[in-house]
Amino acid sequence: MQTGIIGLPLVGKTSLFRILTRARVDARSAPNQAHLGIARVPDGRLVKLAEVFKPKKITYATIEYVDIGGLQKDREKNAASLVPLREADALALVVRLFEDPAVPYEGEKLDAMRDIESVEIELMLNDLEQATKRIERVEKDLKKKKDPLLEAELQLLARCRQALESEQSLRELDFKPEERKMLHGFKFLSQKPMLYVLNLGDEEAAEADRAVEKHHLEKLAAKPQTAIVPFCGKIEAELSELPDAEVAEIMRAYGLAESGRDRLIQATYRLLGLISFLTCGEPEVRAWTIRRGATAPEAAGAIHSDIERGFIKAEVVNWRDLLSVGSFAAARERAQVRLEGKDYVVQEGDVILFRHSS
Repeated sequence: MQTGIIGLPLVGKTSLFRILTRARVDARSAPNQAHLGIARVPDGRLVKLAEVFKPKKITYATIEYVDIGGLQKDREKNAASLVPLREADALALVVRLFEDPAVPYEGEKLDAMRDIESVEIELMLNDLEQATKRIERVEKDLKKKKDPLLEAELQLLARCRQALESEQSLRELDFKPEERKMLHGFKFLSQKPMLYVLNLGDEEAAEADRAVEKHHLEKLAAKPQTAIVPFCGKIEAELSELPDAEVAEIMRAYGLAESGRDRLIQATYRLLGLISFLTCGEPEVRAWTIRRGATAPEAAGAIHSDIERGFIKAEVVNWRDLLSVGSFAAARERAQVRLEGKDYVVQEGDVILFRHSS
């Protein structure tokens, strides 16, 4: 699953990308060059289970991030920059809320809502252009021959165009499952779930939880398919360069209970509608990524398609119960392991053994 990082110039996008993915970005890269990197999803459960099972390796869930250049006033250049984001499953919009004389700001003063709306409008204009072109094509085709599917598509696209012309993002509209399927191929940018990353100054680190209220961004929190994560980019960049042993000490000094990096990655995971189930054994303790609402056979398919096809039953135990007793055998003796069938909906933190035919 991929999340695209967007924002205006000099808001901290590329710094955020480096912090999340630990990737090195060549300073000589072209301004509109996209960078790809993978972030490990923090999961303390794996570490605790590994202490019991002593596996040869631990494998975390991951998310891919793509960073593009800052959006410009030139819409033609922006159109080219936004192309890589069409393949993304969600977007992370970095919003500058830090003051730094060394990093010039285009406006007279910081204005988060103005900057957010500026980027959102750019996304909507991009979608509007795409929708309008398709509407014109469908209308021409319908003049030649009536087609119920094309008529339904035209009606749906007309609804999207009306919303976009009213400066309403498509993620704010309710679509039926069949409508979402029809729109899927367009990969509209304003329809993708949005994570607002508030890049704060160091002085706000200890009160990051109050950032939404302090900067009057409450209406963002009410939007559908969105999430907000306050983030102190300068501090997080410092933490990313330190050995693990020193990170906790620096976090305490800034009054941070949890790193912004971990909170942001976990927020991305939730926004994408993802959860993790776990497998444990001597070879490996691992988190597997599935969509929320996935059934046991679908979870089996995340491991291997053969296991999904041959699915018989799933042995399921909560990770805390397994951790407390130390083994599947002990958990079975205490009746903590459940035998689930094809209709079982996997829950966050389930540890599963799959029974399947070969």
